[in-house]
Amino acid sequence: MVSNDDALCFYAKMRLYLAVAVLMLAFVAYTEAQDDTIEERFSAFTDRVAEMSRNLAEKAKANMQEFQSSEFATKAKNWITERVEAVKNSFN
Repeated sequence: MVSNDDALCFYAKMRLYLAVAVLMLAFVAYTEAQDDTIEERFSAFTDRVAEMSRNLAEKAKANMQEFQSSEFATKAKNWITERVEAVKNSFN
C-alpha cells in the first residue's frame, strides 16, 4: 500500500506538471496572438514589392538619362545621323 506521504508527493509533482503545461499553452496562445494575420502579411508584401518597383523604375530612369547624355550616345547618334543623310543624298 502507498503511504500518505508518497501520495502527497505524487500529487504535488502532478500539480507542477499541470501548471507547467498550462503555462506553456498560455505562452503559445500569446505568441500566436502576436503573429500577423495573412491579410497583414500580404499587405506588407505588396507594399515591399511596390517600393522595390518604384526604386527600380527610378534607377532605370536615372541610368537611361545618364546614358543619353553620355559621350558614347552622342557620338553614336551623330554617326547614325550622318549615315542616314549620306544614304538620302545618294538617292538624290
